[in-house]
Amino acid sequence: MESLTESFPLVALIEVVLVIAVAFGLNLLATKYYADKASLRTRMQVLQAVILLISLILIILIAPIGDARRGQLLSLLGIVLSAAVALSSTTVLGNAMAGLMLRSIRAFKPGDYINVGEHAGRVTEMDLLHSEIQTEDSDLTTLSNIYLVSNPFKVIRSQEGTIVSVQVSLGYDIPHQRIEELLLVGIKEAGLEEPFVQVLELGDFSVLYRAAGLLRPVKGLISARSRLRAAVLDALHGGGVEIVSPNFMNTRAIAADTFFIPKVQRQAKEAPKTSPDDIVFDKAEEAESLESMRERHKAMLDEIAAATEKLKAATEESETKTLNDQIAAVTRRADKLSALIEQFQEKLKTPS
Repeated sequence: MESLTESFPLVALIEVVLVIAVAFGLNLLATKYYADKASLRTRMQVLQAVILLISLILIILIAPIGDARRGQLLSLLGIVLSAAVALSSTTVLGNAMAGLMLRSIRAFKPGDYINVGEHAGRVTEMDLLHSEIQTEDSDLTTLSNIYLVSNPFKVIRSQEGTIVSVQVSLGYDIPHQRIEELLLVGIKEAGLEEPFVQVLELGDFSVLYRAAGLLRPVKGLISARSRLRAAVLDALHGGGVEIVSPNFMNTRAIAADTFFIPKVQRQAKEAPKTSPDDIVFDKAEEAESLESMRERHKAMLDEIAAATEKLKAATEESETKTLNDQIAAVTRRADKLSALIEQFQEKLKTPS
């Protein structure tokens, strides 16, 4: 016991125990304080890491060891921290550079559809370190910018349009001219522009057709796909064309003049239904609206700046009055739009 006291003085032992107790108590307080604040869990973890680091430094400084040994321990701790920061900063810096690259080339913007790897959806957020998309299940998926830069992605511009198509296989007993005519009718009924039909494959028992058209602007992509399938179905049935398997006659004995076309049911006109896209891509729609409002606000500020420059060069009183009125009107609209942008930003930040 005497040798232990000589090598490790009692005062130093008490100080070390006190530091450990204080660190333990602070960690308990932090855990209790942030227990019901799930959104601040990261802050709690950072605080606990800082407490642990300070405790280690204090223990090394208090411990009754030689100056040389103390310096070695502090150097080792510094090397470990430097290595951790270096390894983590590589990923952080890479994400930041990738984010700047995506913004500089304007690869996509909020509201656009993107498809990268196994992920597809509409862009809701574009930050320096990550981008967020809303999938067709209305889930939010966060993708690192390094992942987006490292993998090829397909972008469907929200205002430029995209091709919506459906494939259907039909028997050889029906002329392809007749099929193409009916499919074109279905495409037009679906509300798509520039309709066209392709013969994709000549199978052993059937012909594979592709009916497609241009959806522009890209609003309601999910609804457009469903609407096209329903319109093609109605057009073929309305034209007396069966959509059945070529093996149908081999599995059920039916008369040659029997057709399997559902009878047309007359229904009262229903009130417009909510589009699935409005439900699925709610946050993406809001993000696109926010981006559009920001562009309008920037255009208003540019208009105010241009009018101010003209006002400096104006010489006639009537011209000065007109420019002042214009600046005042645009400023009022810009202020209202700025307030609306702030409301949208708060709404997007608030978890639903």
